[in-house]
Amino acid sequence: MSILVDIAFQALAYASVLYLISVGLSVTLGLMGFVNLAHGVFAMAGGYLAAMAIAEGGTPWPIMLILAPVAVGIIAAIAERLLYSRLYGRSELDQVLFCIGLIFIVGALARLLFGPLMRLVPLPASLTQNIAVGPFSFYVYKLVVIAIGAVTAALILLALERTRVGAVIRAAVENSGMAESIGIRTKFVFTATFAFGGALAALGGMLGADVFSVNPSYAFDILVYVQIVVAIAGLGTLKGSFIAALLVGTIQTLSAFYLPSFGTIILFLSVFVLLLVRPSGLYGRI
Repeated sequence: MSILVDIAFQALAYASVLYLISVGLSVTLGLMGFVNLAHGVFAMAGGYLAAMAIAEGGTPWPIMLILAPVAVGIIAAIAERLLYSRLYGRSELDQVLFCIGLIFIVGALARLLFGPLMRLVPLPASLTQNIAVGPFSFYVYKLVVIAIGAVTAALILLALERTRVGAVIRAAVENSGMAESIGIRTKFVFTATFAFGGALAALGGMLGADVFSVNPSYAFDILVYVQIVVAIAGLGTLKGSFIAALLVGTIQTLSAFYLPSFGTIILFLSVFVLLLVRPSGLYGRI
């Protein structure tokens, strides 16, 4: 019983990190129609920023939990206006080539500035302890990660489906011309949405530094897993992103416990079978 609880706990923590990183891509791809394969760059930026500010600047970890997403969100907004916006409406090939080039450039800059080795995000002592609940023991930090992931998922779903902000975003995406005719500033909406996705990725990059190590190849390392989550969830939906991340986290965790040599193979095979049965993903529009 304790093993099953531990597997479920580890899978949920892994899924929470993966969700925070991948949901931004779901936003830009599912809502804005942009194939942003360089989305991991923002997660990497959040991880590096938190690692440097805490280890070398002495900034408290809770403060960076706010500052890192905000800073990267601003960077994402600038990148969207200066770079990404020039590719709206262009072919998927143009978008993919641009993103791959951006990953190479940012990776080279990270190697030049921070070196080739992995960077750790130091944690407060209060988060590196275990808490006992009956016969079970849980790592406090992973409890915090799970809580942040769950709250973020609930707020995003509520904001996009139940608020005026969500209605404005959907209107700008589905018919930008009509949206502009009724006074919606679609350029601002796209920039704000892109910045929000970048901020979430930075939050995931900071929280998940022990799962996906912060290093110059981070954007490539995370790319496959983020794409898998989006493919399983399906385009045009956000509510399935957490379910997809949970499935990936469960498969990876079970594989690590029972078949560590075949973990990646099992994951890819599962995704392959799922997409054969549901090409549009679990929640995607056919």
